[in-house]
Amino acid sequence: MIVLLTLLSLVLGLAYGFFGIENGLISTIAQNTNIVLYVLMFSVGISIGMHEGILQKIKEYHIKIFIVPLGIIAGSLVGGLLCSAIANIPVNYSMAIASGMGWYSLAGATISKLVGAEMGSIAFMSNLMREVFSFGIIPFLAVYFNYYTCIAPAGATSEDTTLPVMLKYTNEETVVLSVLNGMICSFFVPILISIFLNL
Repeated sequence: MIVLLTLLSLVLGLAYGFFGIENGLISTIAQNTNIVLYVLMFSVGISIGMHEGILQKIKEYHIKIFIVPLGIIAGSLVGGLLCSAIANIPVNYSMAIASGMGWYSLAGATISKLVGAEMGSIAFMSNLMREVFSFGIIPFLAVYFNYYTCIAPAGATSEDTTLPVMLKYTNEETVVLSVLNGMICSFFVPILISIFLNL
């Protein structure tokens, strides 16, 4: 259902932009993307704060909680580097796009604002595809590899949109690590995008 709503929103947005439809509310939102981004970041903070017992789990896992997110961040950046060569995109732009780690709304809006609509659109679509493909890849990884590998394709979305799939196909420990991974990756997304776009 989440995937369908996401794709429907994208198609409606494309139609709105293509046909030049005028709507005061939507135009105001489009002109104030910074405010939308701040609200989005505030919502992520609320989401993290609402997870009961999260601090206890962080103490329990100690330094181990950073292994999975650091691997995912490193893998995403290596992927961005490879895509730069394949798609002939400047390395810093490609790395910034890869730094979205599936968080298409933030990556697309931020990169559009800082670089331009073309790179913002690429960031939006590539991170959206990462999230959408995760829904199909996670069950396969759970069966043929191990539960920890299921967290990797989800990236920053492992604490929210892809979490129901994690709940269905993995175990409780993996779900906890998935939430912690999503929190850590989400924290680093805006930082990494900013670093690469300022190179």
